[in-house]
Amino acid sequence: MDKMTANPKVDTYLAGLKNWRQELGTLREILLDAQLTEEMKWGKPCYTLQGGNVAILYAFHDTCAVGFFKGALFAQAEDALIKPGENSQAMRMMKFTSQSQILTRKAELTAFLAKAMEVEKAGLEVPFTQRAETMIPQEFQAHLAADPMLKAAFEALTPGRQRGYALYFMQPKQAVTREARIAKCVGRIISGKGLEDPYET
Repeated sequence: MDKMTANPKVDTYLAGLKNWRQELGTLREILLDAQLTEEMKWGKPCYTLQGGNVAILYAFHDTCAVGFFKGALFAQAEDALIKPGENSQAMRMMKFTSQSQILTRKAELTAFLAKAMEVEKAGLEVPFTQRAETMIPQEFQAHLAADPMLKAAFEALTPGRQRGYALYFMQPKQAVTREARIAKCVGRIISGKGLEDPYET
């Protein structure tokens, strides 16, 4: 099979990077070879299968990574994949620090991609804990992983405010509606405001 078509928006994103351009370009080729659709979500290259989020690329200060939205469901992956944060329930990351490391671990990455696609095709979901403050949708987990400022601001909120946002983001059944709610609330969260607090944009 030929690989999927590259998205011009991702070309623009990669061209603007100061670090990890070559490494993310290599990771991108592997993801496209896996027959995933390339999109831009949350300001990052995101790879989907039949509309479902499968993987996302990150460029951090000292490393780059592939994030698997439902990586917690991968068996025997603890040594290779890490949590983006202490409270991350679904997302798992495979981090790289060099081009040679990506090439050395390409077979391992490809196996994880195949597993991620199996999980998405089967419609499996990560069983979240019953603590309301951590019952947040994968869309918001991706925002937190990609934006350290947002993550720090959310964690600084009181448990009650965190619960308020978590429940608000979880309510819609459609992912596009959840994403719209999150986008509307990012500024409010960074400002330290709760969902019901007065806020001026």
